Amino acid sequence: MAQLSSTLLYIAFVLYLVATFFFGGAIRDKKAKSGPDRWAMIGIAVTIAGFVAQLGYFVTRWIAAGHAPVSNLFEFTTFFGMMLVGAFIVIYFIYKTSLLGLFTLPIAILVIAYASMFPREISPLIPALQSDWLHIHVTTAAAGEAILAVSFAAGLIYLICVVDQSKASKRTFWLEVILFCLISTLGFVAATTAFRLADYEAKFEWIDKNNQQTEMVYHMPALVGPHEGKLKTEGRMEPLVDMPAIINARKLNTVIWSLFAGAILYGLLRLVMRKRIAAALQPLVKNINLDLVDEISYRSVAIGFPVFTLGALVFAMIWAQIAWTRFWGWDPKEVWALITWLFYAAFLHLRLSKGWHGERSAWLAVIGFAIIMFNLVAVNLVIAGLHSYAGS
Repeated sequence: MAQLSSTLLYIAFVLYLVATFFFGGAIRDKKAKSGPDRWAMIGIAVTIAGFVAQLGYFVTRWIAAGHAPVSNLFEFTTFFGMMLVGAFIVIYFIYKTSLLGLFTLPIAILVIAYASMFPREISPLIPALQSDWLHIHVTTAAAGEAILAVSFAAGLIYLICVVDQSKASKRTFWLEVILFCLISTLGFVAATTAFRLADYEAKFEWIDKNNQQTEMVYHMPALVGPHEGKLKTEGRMEPLVDMPAIINARKLNTVIWSLFAGAILYGLLRLVMRKRIAAALQPLVKNINLDLVDEISYRSVAIGFPVFTLGALVFAMIWAQIAWTRFWGWDPKEVWALITWLFYAAFLHLRLSKGWHGERSAWLAVIGFAIIMFNLVAVNLVIAGLHSYAGS
């Protein structure tokens, strides 16, 4: 059953990749009257097939594990990617915008590729997770974040279209930063795969936040080391600096390597294209209906925000009361969930009361997604807390 589950996830990944090319074909052939409809119909059909395959992965893994497969970072992130594709399918049938598929599906592909670099073994639930609230809280929170992520794709399309690429500015700089972060996800996949193939391993003894001596195994050369760490594997790189116990040094090290590999990939792309990445993408979006893209971005937030509120705050507080006898504890994950909620509440306020439409709304959608990804990557991977099991 576990093997079938992995195969279905791989099939979904390939189908999303194929669907992206079909949506690209719809954009390329937009001048032909029948071209866009034909390409887009095939693209959405392949996307639905991929979603069904990934849904099959989710069900078969649930059967194999005996619990909802959202208990570690691999499972949660793949579920997030699946819900992102599901949200796109629904919105596509409402607005029939092929360009949204050309940007949303690559994001989902990156999310699934990012997830696949983490341990994929099925393991028993720790006591804190042995509750029906695991299914309710985590799946609803992920669904809300996925719907909000569609607003990011729409906002990114809007910004690539309207930001003037003929001269350098703050707007072009920050737009490139956004694209660099997406490319760094590829950097993470490349770096992790390379060191995994090299079978790199370095063991450290270190002192954790409870002042206990324990062992940590690195699978990438240690640029940063664990608190009071001592390297036990001969012939491996000594860390340049040690981290405090509250920081998960191994996972921070992975983030640094990902950014380094992402910088190399970004540099190579710039050399090949000889222009900013956003400038290279701009011809794809020059004929879009900006008002439609702006509406998609807003509607995604209007739908995703209440779903996220239920999953990440309401259901989370109920489960926290049951598990830890308190509704709120200022754990890093809880704090960033609150920050995310406050940001999107401000987004809706500014949109509805202050008239923040168009480019300003698009920037807000992009910033909101950055907060979600910081919660998923930095908080899960780097900062130790009660939710640290999510990054195992």
